[in-house]
Amino acid sequence: MAQDDGQERTEQATPKRLQEARDKGQIARSREWNTMAILMTSAAGILLLGEGLINGLSGFMRHGLHITRAQAFDAAFLTHALQQAMGAALDLFAPLLGLLLLVTLLAPIVLGGWSFSSKGFSFDFGKLDPLKGLGRIISTHGLMELLKALAKFVLIGSVTVLWLWHTTDTLLNLSKEPLVPALAHTINALGWSFLVMSATLMAIAAIDVPLQLWQYAKQLKMTRQEIKDEHKESDGSPEVKGRLRHLQREMAQRRMMAEVPKADVIITNPTHYAVALRYDQSKMRAPKVVAKGAELIAARIREAGKAAGVSIVSAPALARAVYYSTELNREIPSALYLAVAQLLAYVYQLRQYRHQNSAEAGQPIMPDFPIPDEFQRD
Repeated sequence: MAQDDGQERTEQATPKRLQEARDKGQIARSREWNTMAILMTSAAGILLLGEGLINGLSGFMRHGLHITRAQAFDAAFLTHALQQAMGAALDLFAPLLGLLLLVTLLAPIVLGGWSFSSKGFSFDFGKLDPLKGLGRIISTHGLMELLKALAKFVLIGSVTVLWLWHTTDTLLNLSKEPLVPALAHTINALGWSFLVMSATLMAIAAIDVPLQLWQYAKQLKMTRQEIKDEHKESDGSPEVKGRLRHLQREMAQRRMMAEVPKADVIITNPTHYAVALRYDQSKMRAPKVVAKGAELIAARIREAGKAAGVSIVSAPALARAVYYSTELNREIPSALYLAVAQLLAYVYQLRQYRHQNSAEAGQPIMPDFPIPDEFQRD
């Protein structure tokens, strides 16, 4: 089936499309499957419970006919007797009726699952249009229903004729038996006849169930454009997602830049990378990266650190090693403990030298930080 935009429904329905269909009460159903299940259950119920039903009904008849002439003309007695008979008959047929009710509810659930939608009760004036009704009759679906009806008529009719021909002698001999045994044999023969005839529906149901599932899947198929539109509705348009990601990056950068003044040292590349480290011996096991960035962000980190008076040390190899090995707000790896410890010692000595501003002690010399081979980055 082609769409207005020229696209065909070639894609399988998405979970969202399937759920929307279920919400509308549109699920896979097979009337042949439901009919077969109900008729087979009825036949089995008659075979299992038929003799008990006949004996119970016979008892009702005997009890109901044993009345006096006065009771026959007593309206109150007859009303009470009728109520008792109806209650007893209901108790007698309750197991069979309950079994049929259970199968009637479970048979559709087996095929399409449970679904209840109030939209199915809404009134649609379009269904009163005779032209649309004629279109549904002449459609492919209408043709399939006609073929199924003809197939059922031919199949069930043929099986019925063959079964009656096979059981002719048994049915004719019922007239020679006493009433109660004849009734028991009649209900038994009726049950088997019903079972054989309804079993023929299994062949039709075996064809109809896959057909209904295929038609249901075909009806819910989607075009590629519909899938794209659904993804946009679910995930948002690329423009909106891009804008959200941009805002998230800005917020993360602002939070990161707010941590720069709290750093103990900023290691630089000196221009391409900048990593801000903080170490609180009483709260941290190892120094932690509170800010890092490359190019423009690195420049902003250096400017914020300079404004806050944070020591800035140019150590390209160490800066690259920490930048690539440690995520933001994470402690540095243990392999870099020694190098960073030497860096922090150098920074503390440098601060002490600047604070004393004395010529008695020489300016500390930056050590050659040991970087393991696996952390070396060009």
